[in-house]
Amino acid sequence: MLNIVFYFQVHQPYRLKHYNVLDIASGSDMFDDPLNGLVMRKVAEKCYLPTNKLLLELIRQHEGRFKVSYSITGTAIEQFKLYSPETLDSFKALVDTGCVEIIGETYFHSLAFLYDSNEFLDQVMMHRKLMKDEFGYDTVTFRNTELIFQDRLSDLVYEIEGFKTILTEGVDRILQWRSPLYAYKNYSKDINMLLKYYQLADDIAFRFSNRDWPEYPLTVDKFVNWIDHLTLSENKGRNQFLNLFMDYETFGEHQWAESGIFEFMRHFPAEVLKRPNLGFAMPRETAELANYQQESLSFPEPVSWADEQRDLSAWLEKRYATQCHRNAL
Repeated sequence: MLNIVFYFQVHQPYRLKHYNVLDIASGSDMFDDPLNGLVMRKVAEKCYLPTNKLLLELIRQHEGRFKVSYSITGTAIEQFKLYSPETLDSFKALVDTGCVEIIGETYFHSLAFLYDSNEFLDQVMMHRKLMKDEFGYDTVTFRNTELIFQDRLSDLVYEIEGFKTILTEGVDRILQWRSPLYAYKNYSKDINMLLKYYQLADDIAFRFSNRDWPEYPLTVDKFVNWIDHLTLSENKGRNQFLNLFMDYETFGEHQWAESGIFEFMRHFPAEVLKRPNLGFAMPRETAELANYQQESLSFPEPVSWADEQRDLSAWLEKRYATQCHRNAL
């Protein structure tokens, strides 16, 4: 059985006003509240509300066999309350179905893990409490900001917070000859690991509306046939996991409604569920579905889901370049 694991990242940052030296100690607010409200309402209208409505319909239509998971940052929740409370209500309706897993992360969608373990753990605990307060949900799966992961992180979230499963990128240099379709354990075999199958996830998230892509247009039949063929390599009856991780704004924002992304998603579950060897799962179900001894993987250096390098250069190189510019002034 191949279990499709949908994971969606939901985040809204606070945007800053143009702020200069003369504004320091002026008592003016650093945050651009009108812009925050404008962006939040726009994304809610284009993405959150229509996608939540569609997924709720699909869960009910397929009587619980269609499942998804989300990590929703603390700053997103705060802005839902301020600017779009109906969005928060729509997420709560999804969670109430029992077919949606809420995943733990840092409250502020921060890079705290890279700089301060105590700050990182404080944010993880803040987020965990918020998910309990807002959704009544006890998180057991964790994902770090931008899927940043290394061995030390799994120690922290297991030993301190007791998470059972962690999500990260299926990085080729780590996997080598292995397949991202299996559940793994971290290097110390304490925690389950699910690895993003980036080729197929990115077909939806980045290439769906690209008319120069050789596989354009991406139809449901084509995509499900690709998935079905992945199962041909498994001949021992082991359960597999196709981990499709992406930003939630893929739907309606990065890929506009006119691209057909909503119609693609509307028909995708039914086509999957026609096939007895395919289904859907939530990350928290990994332990019961992994019917084999899971191999351990070591991530001595940090990885992420960003750029082709899938490392930290998307942030650290920019930080280094900024510091060099400041030093030159």
